[in-house]
Amino acid sequence: MRRTLTACLVLLPVGLSLAGCGYNRGDRALSGGLIGGGAGAAIAAATGGSPLVGAAVGGGAGALGGALTSGHDINLGRPIWR
Repeated sequence: MRRTLTACLVLLPVGLSLAGCGYNRGDRALSGGLIGGGAGAAIAAATGGSPLVGAAVGGGAGALGGALTSGHDINLGRPIWR
């Protein structure tokens, strides 16, 4: 349990800060979804859960977080696919 809590406390802020990559909502939702999906799968695998479920939940949360944040709030620059 302690390992799960530690992983969440470390990866959640990193994932949220990286969800701000891009200038428009589409870029931010895409990068947030990709980062969230990877983080969710990693957390689920580390805690003994299903990586597919973790990726789905993390990807959804990351995409939503990326789409709902503004480029003026958090901006880490131009995404690599542009």
